[in-house]
Amino acid sequence: MECLRVAIVGCGRISDLHELGYRNFSKAKIVAVCDSSRILAESKAKAWNVPNVYTDYDELLQSDEIDMIELLVPHHLHAPMTVAACKAKKHVSVQKPMALNLDEAEVMIQAAQEHGVSLRVFENFVFYPPILKAKQMIDKGEIGELRMIRVHYNSGTLDSSWRVPLKAWLWRFDSKRCGGGPLIFDHGYHLFSVAINLMGPVEKVSAWIDKTQVFPTKYVDGPATVMLKFRRPRCYGVMDFSHTPQMRINSDYYADDNRIEIVGDTGIIQINKCTTSTFDLPVILLYKNGVTTEIETPRTDWKHSFIDATHHFVNSIQTSSQPSLDGSTARDVLQVVLAAQYSSAERREVDIEEVKYMAQ
Repeated sequence: MECLRVAIVGCGRISDLHELGYRNFSKAKIVAVCDSSRILAESKAKAWNVPNVYTDYDELLQSDEIDMIELLVPHHLHAPMTVAACKAKKHVSVQKPMALNLDEAEVMIQAAQEHGVSLRVFENFVFYPPILKAKQMIDKGEIGELRMIRVHYNSGTLDSSWRVPLKAWLWRFDSKRCGGGPLIFDHGYHLFSVAINLMGPVEKVSAWIDKTQVFPTKYVDGPATVMLKFRRPRCYGVMDFSHTPQMRINSDYYADDNRIEIVGDTGIIQINKCTTSTFDLPVILLYKNGVTTEIETPRTDWKHSFIDATHHFVNSIQTSSQPSLDGSTARDVLQVVLAAQYSSAERREVDIEEVKYMAQ
């Protein structure tokens, strides 16, 4: 397969970052766009110089000129649209979170296996170059045996940051369509993926999830604290989430502050920037042997995480190799996210294996 032919399905704001992964990339190109809004689909097609525009997903799947589907749609559509694409023999990259529950995730995995196509859940955070650099340092033993990861998130606002349309917000408050809140279940999926990628599988979860009113009858799932016990001996994690819309945060993208600290028994790695930078600090700092060192990271713009994630999946298809965050791996991340929700609701520690037997 010389050049993978791709259809972008869902032409919202985030699609502009996904398009970057195909720009000037010889191994894949966007040949079609699809959105329920023809005006929006046509505007993206014009901007990206894409020849084919669809408003009917089923019609798009009938095309023999499409090899892969990039699904950028609300959560409740992930499972049915993924399964339909697999049946049409199209490779699928679907947005996180993978599905609303583990039953849907299993159906998606089965569909990909049965029809011989590749499935991955799009996860750009683990491809953010500073996080990749931290992963390389950990794997080389730079900070010794891992003991703790601290992950911080808080929202904010600034005139220069992305504006999220009200329509894009509202479905995230409908439990039947979103599956969980916008902080823990939606954005949190990125951070759980990073924690697992850096520290390994999770064994137990304890969580306290509060709620903050944002509209008269709508709430976000925060502030919140989630504690993780990893399978690795004496290895733990703490994640905190806050909804702070009055905080001014400088960003070209979402006004979200994401910071990570990894503690080993001989050193500490700090990642101080992702979509934005709140503190005037180097992107990566290493503390070791009593000395703090800035780690050079030339590619720190968030867009590179999208480009690299896209190139990785295309390469995995063309080499018939397993992509990062394939169906099984993504299901394991979803299991941890669901465990956090159950833990908070039931006010107790939840073993990861329990989630398989809880109501789906």
